[in-house]
Amino acid sequence: MAERGASSRIGEAPAWARAVELFPPSDRILSTILTRQAERYGDRVLLVSGETRWTYAQAAAVAAASAQALVDAGIKPGDRVALMCSNRPEFLQVYLGCAWLGAIVVPINTALRGLQLSHIFRNSQPSLLVVEAAFLAAIDTVEADVELPSQAWMIGTAAETGNTKISPVPLPALNDRASASHVRPGDTVAILYTSGTTGPAKGVCCPQAQLFWWGIYSARALGIREGDVLFTTLPLFHTNALNAFYQAVLNGCTYVLEAKFSASGFWAAARRHDATVGYLLGAMASMLLAQPATGDDKAHRLRVALGGGVPPQIHGPFFERFGVPLVDGYGSTETNFVFAGPIPSDRPGTMGYLAEGIEARIVDADDSEVPEGQAGELLLRASEPFAFATGYFRMPEKTVEAWRNLWFHSGDRVVRDPDRHYRFIDRMKDSIRRRGENVSSWEVEQAIQSHPAVAACAIYPLPSELGEDEVAVAILPEPGQSIAPIEIIRHCEGRIAYFAIPRYVRIVSQMPLTENGKIKKGVLREAGVTTDIWDREAAGIKVRR
Repeated sequence: MAERGASSRIGEAPAWARAVELFPPSDRILSTILTRQAERYGDRVLLVSGETRWTYAQAAAVAAASAQALVDAGIKPGDRVALMCSNRPEFLQVYLGCAWLGAIVVPINTALRGLQLSHIFRNSQPSLLVVEAAFLAAIDTVEADVELPSQAWMIGTAAETGNTKISPVPLPALNDRASASHVRPGDTVAILYTSGTTGPAKGVCCPQAQLFWWGIYSARALGIREGDVLFTTLPLFHTNALNAFYQAVLNGCTYVLEAKFSASGFWAAARRHDATVGYLLGAMASMLLAQPATGDDKAHRLRVALGGGVPPQIHGPFFERFGVPLVDGYGSTETNFVFAGPIPSDRPGTMGYLAEGIEARIVDADDSEVPEGQAGELLLRASEPFAFATGYFRMPEKTVEAWRNLWFHSGDRVVRDPDRHYRFIDRMKDSIRRRGENVSSWEVEQAIQSHPAVAACAIYPLPSELGEDEVAVAILPEPGQSIAPIEIIRHCEGRIAYFAIPRYVRIVSQMPLTENGKIKKGVLREAGVTTDIWDREAAGIKVRR
């Protein structure tokens, strides 16, 4: 086995480049990747998750056996399998089985409730639901008219389910193995729901080859070497942690999956696993810096960490204290790792440089390119087939809108500087990103608007002390009605994800309106934290999850 984190031999291509050669276009599907890497690496450890260890050979066997369990349940290629599970090996077991069979996994954010959860079931119409016992109560929050799958598997055990909508059976044991189905690189392997800004969440159709390229482009940006130990605490239902698994399997690495991020326990876990590559987003780096300094701050083997969305002023202090450079980057569920900075960054806080294999344009409202240094919408296109998502599931109008003129329209306002750095300015439409999660203002407004005393409301972002945004809401009560801010918080609980529940509540006597009668959210945002705003964190109010 290669030494962990060992450099490639002089003159030898990096692991990611060898993977591109090893897997020509028709082989960029997970069953072929797992099979071939199992033959190559055999007993090398691929996955570490809690007490579970899978070698490369075992991972391929798990995928085949999981696929057979799905076949036995009547699942066919193209069927959707909804998966609501935290970071644990069973998530990957189900995912690998779906990919091996050609079924489509629909990972669900475990924080979703009510309206948001109902929309995913309506849109994806899964044939099977796999749910961790801890989230059975969440299924009870779906709206009454939602048709849930007739089959449900439960991960873990629960003394009493307390659930009236489904009757789950235990996750089947793995026995017989299925042969890999005939799957093509452009076939959808997962539908990942990404929060919209002016409507319900869109299900991004991710083809098999897109995840392959996530593994290649990310490994290239992070300088991943064969034998590295990739350490993530990010949730598997998002792109980042899922594509880190592909980084591992394509590059002969070990993938370490922790249950969740802990600022106080992060470095101890990194040392325990002998990790060499880490994954941080937004406020996570700030939280680590806020921990008390110790003599062990540099007592680890972490060589580099992803730092997308980390504020620029954090990079220097983070490197000085922990000895770990943070890699700037940019990607989205629909695209890939399309921008990356050098290691260490030469312009902290920017998006970095355009990745090889990607084309980019910055345009005005008519899709015409704007001059260098001028802000406009970022458009992207990949040169490799199926390196990007193929559209939004059962949303043809939204797909055409986003991919019009043969370019993916990111909705992000970006500037390209003369030195070829790209800088993110803001979203073209109203958007909120809180601690690594996209918050749909439309969905939150729908939940709050259902309160009988609310005449109108507007969700908007306010800056967070930790970077990114905090969720704020302005509320206009119905005539003759009064609303306490705490009522809004309690009303939201169980209806939307905990991270989308507003921190700031502002009760207003009138809304700022445009000539067309639309609420001017920019006016509310620019006013900032006003004297009449209520802050639930300052009030010591905790959100019930």
